[in-house]
Amino acid sequence: MLIELNTFYLQYASKKYTFDDQFNFNFLNTQFRCNCPITSALDILGDKWTLTLIKLMLVEGRKTFKDFLESKEAISSNILSDRLKMMEEYNIIIKKSAPNNKKSNFYLLTEKGLDLTPTLVEITLWSDRNVREYHPTLMPEEKIAVIKKNKSQYINSLIENYKKQNEPV
Repeated sequence: MLIELNTFYLQYASKKYTFDDQFNFNFLNTQFRCNCPITSALDILGDKWTLTLIKLMLVEGRKTFKDFLESKEAISSNILSDRLKMMEEYNIIIKKSAPNNKKSNFYLLTEKGLDLTPTLVEITLWSDRNVREYHPTLMPEEKIAVIKKNKSQYINSLIENYKKQNEPV
């Protein structure tokens, strides 16, 4: 561990994260590998959990830490906490106190997070074309057909439904 001006550095997954004075992760000090927009986006989104969490919010309506832990994806609590903090720092999600329970928080997608909807839809279609042969129980083809029929309408309806379900009270 390196010490520099009361800041601790942690080497993790070839990225440099810092701890602030209260020992909280500061992901915004991520060292991007290069200037390529794809590689830089993958430095933020490229682990196996970030897009999965966005899918859980957007498609399944999950909002709380407990909701994510109980998903069939089986994310561990320490990884979940890490990813939620990172997504919050990059303004992909916001954390709000639940109105009826101040000890519980809701995690909601921001516009930046919702901007990833077309990417998730394209990954879904790619998976249908290229992964189904290895994973025959993938999403039923009838559901994929709905997406293929009018992809832009499907994307817009996902975003609109998400916004309606998560309007401020």
